[in-house]
Amino acid sequence: MPLIRSFARPQRPAVLQSGKLRLLPAVLLAAVLVAAAGGGAWWWKQRQDTASAAATAGAGAAGPAGRKPAGGPGRFGGGNVQPVSVGTVQRGDVRVVVSAIGTMSARATAVVRAKVSGELVAVRFKEGDEVRAGQVLAEIDPRSYQAALSQAQGTLQRDQALLKNAQLDLKRYQDLLARDSIASQQVDTQAALVRQLEGTVASDQAQVDAARLQLSYTQVTAPFAGRLGLRQADKGNVVGPSDANGLVTINQVRPMDAAFSVPEAHLPQMRRRLAAGEELPVELWDRDARRQLAKGRVVALDNAIDTATGTIKVKAAFGNDDGALYPNQFVNVRLQVNLLEAVLTVPATAVQNNYVYLVQEDSTVTQRRIRVGVTDGDRVSIEGELREGEQVVTDGIDRLREGAKVAVIDAGAVTRADQAAQDQAAQRRAFMASLPPDVREKLQKMSPEERRAFMRERRAQMGAGGAAGAAAPGASAASGAVAPAAAASTPVRAETLPRATPRNEGSAPAAAAPAAASDQPSSEPPRGMPPQVKALLDQMPADERARVMALPQDERRAYIRERLQPQQPQGGAASPAR
Repeated sequence: MPLIRSFARPQRPAVLQSGKLRLLPAVLLAAVLVAAAGGGAWWWKQRQDTASAAATAGAGAAGPAGRKPAGGPGRFGGGNVQPVSVGTVQRGDVRVVVSAIGTMSARATAVVRAKVSGELVAVRFKEGDEVRAGQVLAEIDPRSYQAALSQAQGTLQRDQALLKNAQLDLKRYQDLLARDSIASQQVDTQAALVRQLEGTVASDQAQVDAARLQLSYTQVTAPFAGRLGLRQADKGNVVGPSDANGLVTINQVRPMDAAFSVPEAHLPQMRRRLAAGEELPVELWDRDARRQLAKGRVVALDNAIDTATGTIKVKAAFGNDDGALYPNQFVNVRLQVNLLEAVLTVPATAVQNNYVYLVQEDSTVTQRRIRVGVTDGDRVSIEGELREGEQVVTDGIDRLREGAKVAVIDAGAVTRADQAAQDQAAQRRAFMASLPPDVREKLQKMSPEERRAFMRERRAQMGAGGAAGAAAPGASAASGAVAPAAAASTPVRAETLPRATPRNEGSAPAAAAPAAASDQPSSEPPRGMPPQVKALLDQMPADERARVMALPQDERRAYIRERLQPQQPQGGAASPAR
């Protein structure tokens, strides 16, 4: 049997292979660590070289000691001037105010009901009206009550006649008794009859008064002056005293009361001031606490403290002369419980963590620690090393550090800029609203440059009043752009610019018109204007001159050329258009 040799490579033990696999990640990790350490060392060396070069270059600015300016580089660097807004330290009175949430309530509320039953024949009020006490609000059919009154009056008249006859008989009997011509018993009986009839007459009189009272109830009147609510019954309804809703509800709203709760800690001070006869002023503000509704005073305190909330209810009265307050209205209440006189105050926005930044004479700031008191509106009372008249930073505090250089900006500059932006936006909206729909569509298709040019030309016309639509045809239908000379070709309306007979017979050169025009509308002629144009403008009335100067440049130029053009004789050839 032949010998078969195997040329296959002998395999290594599995133990050696697994060992190499375990060593490979460790080698890779070591290589990464060595590379990271080398990169970090290179970066640190480069940073140190850059810092050394910067220190050498700024050695002269840093001073003899080689120190950097206060505040260091970057955002809070002392070399950078920070723009800030400031407020003034003032001395004045500060109110100690307690804020609360209150509800308005009417001084008196009544449901006006009919006191007698019957058909409602008239309604003599309007819903929501304010009425006076005793004013007739409605009428009930009075016929049945008038008949009952007449019947009672008839019975009274009959019994009064019987009483009068009995009184005459009694007088006769008394005369006969004096002459001893009649028995005394008959006289006594007649006297008793007279007293009986007197009682009957008195009862009849009461019946008449009751019937007259019932008749008066057919006119429903207001029990007191106040504001009426919504009508609950209409003409033709049968109403009566048992109606739950009645005819209408009336509330006494002048004066009105507000009920609110304050913490019990203020109770001793409030009781002391009320006992001394001092007033506790109260202010009412709307839901957003932006508009003051009324001013009043505290009139009463509750007789017990609410143990659940630790507060006591307070009632304040308000005249409500303008009728702005309504029953059950939600209000924000500001109760003044004390007044601090002649204390230092700063704007509330200047205080940050019991510190303020004081602006010094060298336009640098320094921190001053203060003790904050009470806040009254946008100012807060303080105690600290501040003097009246000094300036503290109110805006830009987060960018400051001790000794930082600042530049004080005008506090009203931002407000004026915002107002100007709002006015410009309002003018832009008014201008867009004045354009026809087709012109607005073309304006939307214009490029930004063309749109800005169109807006500049039309803005002056919007300010002139009534001329906003004069240049609308200037928009090109083909390209959507507005040619600069389009406004000049648009005729000026006669009602906008009244035409007067030119007094200057000389003609102005063509170069005089551009000098008379100005991009900024003004009622006064600009300087450097040719004498002919200036004389023409001086001869115009003030209102006409203002309208001319408010026109766009091209329209103003064409109008002045037309006014300066000499009049042609009758039958003569017209001068060529320039």
